[in-house]
Amino acid sequence: MPTAAITDQNVGNPHHARRWYVLAVVGVAQLMVVLDATIVNIALPSAQADLGFSDGSRQWVITAYALAFGGLLLLGGRLSDLFGRKWTFIAGLIGFSIASAIGGSAQSFDVLVLARALQGAFGAILAPAALSIVTTTFNDHDERGKAFAIFGAISGGGAAVGLLLGGALTEYLSWRWCFYVNLLFALPAAIIALGLIQNVASAAHAELDIPGTALGCGGLLLLVFGFSKAATVGWGAPITLAMLGGATLMLVLFYLWLRRAAHPLLPLRIVYDRNRGGSFLAILISGLGVFGVFLFLTYFLQQNLDLSPFQTGFAFLPMVVCIVIASLTAQTRILPRTGPRPLVVVGMILCTLGMVYLAQLNINSTYLPSVLPALALLGFGFGSIFATAINTATLGVVPEDAGVASALVNTCQQVGGAAGTALLSSLAATASASFLAGEVASPTLTAEAAIHGYTVAFWASAAIFISGALCGRVLLRGGPNLTLASSAS
Repeated sequence: MPTAAITDQNVGNPHHARRWYVLAVVGVAQLMVVLDATIVNIALPSAQADLGFSDGSRQWVITAYALAFGGLLLLGGRLSDLFGRKWTFIAGLIGFSIASAIGGSAQSFDVLVLARALQGAFGAILAPAALSIVTTTFNDHDERGKAFAIFGAISGGGAAVGLLLGGALTEYLSWRWCFYVNLLFALPAAIIALGLIQNVASAAHAELDIPGTALGCGGLLLLVFGFSKAATVGWGAPITLAMLGGATLMLVLFYLWLRRAAHPLLPLRIVYDRNRGGSFLAILISGLGVFGVFLFLTYFLQQNLDLSPFQTGFAFLPMVVCIVIASLTAQTRILPRTGPRPLVVVGMILCTLGMVYLAQLNINSTYLPSVLPALALLGFGFGSIFATAINTATLGVVPEDAGVASALVNTCQQVGGAAGTALLSSLAATASASFLAGEVASPTLTAEAAIHGYTVAFWASAAIFISGALCGRVLLRGGPNLTLASSAS
């Protein structure tokens, strides 16, 4: 790209001179949001023992966050477009801090669930604002690639970092520090953002789409809740069918409304672009498959290999390293030459191979030969997919739509994760039950049944990633400098 073109792109960009400092602050906030999805999972057994809530109630500590976060993301994204990214970003940080302080000091189950719901709500404001700040700050193609390599590495590896940090805090301090630690991320970031980030509000959308907000957010809330119930009571349960049916109806009505609304919550031009639509789908499919790693591999490492929570988190570190390497390489060296299609397709194939490798686990498997190679494959795969898809999904979006486009990225990841958790959990539970049917229970047989359930889930994840490779091949474009052309349009 000519130098003059780069200069023209940065005219009116208030963050250009301090763009890397902005990325650092936004990256800290994004890491906090992503790792919070797993850091509490590690602390949950200790919190349950301390507060005395039942196994049946335990799911609500996870579900409350997922419902608020997934259901309110589109609204949070549009709020940043309407009122400015600086103030929604800071409001999200401060609100997340308050919710985390409530959760860390909770003396009852009800207060803990309330805190998790508040975390999800403020996370739904924070996450789209963070990504849209990156989207509108980096206009130069080469620098954008580096910025999204870092942001994609955080998004892809943050969950594994959460396992490590949560394990360390729970084991050496207290489960309450899995909440309090967010204050160490959020409050300094909010203070720095006050002076570092300038507010840019959009005048193009002076009105909030109330009907679209009700239909879109309501549909997503029912969808996430339906998937959560499917994981606990089954797909055929009346409440599961009612929630998923209601979600389908509301989302269909949401789409029909968007076609005629004057100021739609989600302008359809964002998803009608072939590369962006394909990238959103890639993020959704990756979310469906990735939880097979974090959920079932965590069980295997702790229950079958007897690793402590901290050791379990440490065991995931090689995957994080591979995600960072792949993200940086893909965005700075490969994407400008090939476009998004090869990176997403190859990433999906690498994830498929990693899942197939994990599907060979048995009761005699150990970490180094049976798990580590798969984590490396998955790390390189995730690094190729996430950074590329996030970059492409927000490329060429006009500034006044940057917030809601960023929200859709997070929505796809959240909905995919909720659906994947429900689907893979039900498959694993059914497979384990079938393995034990008609057998005399013993500790060895129970362990074998559990591992059999995990391997069935890994095979299902492999099939999900294969479908992602096919979708990426069909929908995404390839070719050198394609991203530049898309941005110009």
